[in-house]
Amino acid sequence: MKKFLYTIVISITLGSCGGEASDSPEPTPPPANKVPTIPTLVAPTNNKLCIDNSISFQWDSSTDPDGDAITYQIQVAKDNQFSQIAHTLSGSATNQSISLEKGVAYYWRVKAIDSKNLASDYSSTFQCYTEGIGEINHLPFTPELVKPDLNSVVQTATATLEWNASDVDVNDTLTFDVYFGTVNPPTTKIGDNQTAKTLDVNLEASKSYYWKVVIKDSNGGETIGQIWNFKTD
Repeated sequence: MKKFLYTIVISITLGSCGGEASDSPEPTPPPANKVPTIPTLVAPTNNKLCIDNSISFQWDSSTDPDGDAITYQIQVAKDNQFSQIAHTLSGSATNQSISLEKGVAYYWRVKAIDSKNLASDYSSTFQCYTEGIGEINHLPFTPELVKPDLNSVVQTATATLEWNASDVDVNDTLTFDVYFGTVNPPTTKIGDNQTAKTLDVNLEASKSYYWKVVIKDSNGGETIGQIWNFKTD
């Protein structure tokens, strides 16, 4: 009789253990959505003078790793920081025709967005100039920051200020005035009519610095750049 009871107890115990081992595994989560590739700008080419102010903006198609449908957003602005946006348009085509003001420098960029609303980074920025009525000289484009990076922290006692500049009038000679200091806006001119697009400066520790570049062409045109800033340790 005792042997029979032992057999029943062992059977119940083994059955209970076997039941716990048969739990279903956790479901596999769906794969993460992947971002589309960044569009490549095609036309108008960078630094182009556009005779017609109705401009067809064009870019290459992006691809999506998940095969999602893609739309594009184009931004056109009057400054290269895109704080003065003139147009923002979206669509599935890789081109947009936009009518712009005459005699104005414009900056444009495009990003790709998939059907799940995941967007790529913006493309590089191209700049163009619309021909003005009876206009002979065109103002230089807004200067482009190279270094130090905006809002960066510089850990050395000196720094090289560097920028890019261009003009649709390719025969114009460009010169630069550079303003630099610890007040915003900077008022101390440390570079005057220089042709180089770099300038070395001495720094103090634990300071915030501000600087800007004024571009002048050989025909009297002048473009004042935005204020850039960085800090020191």
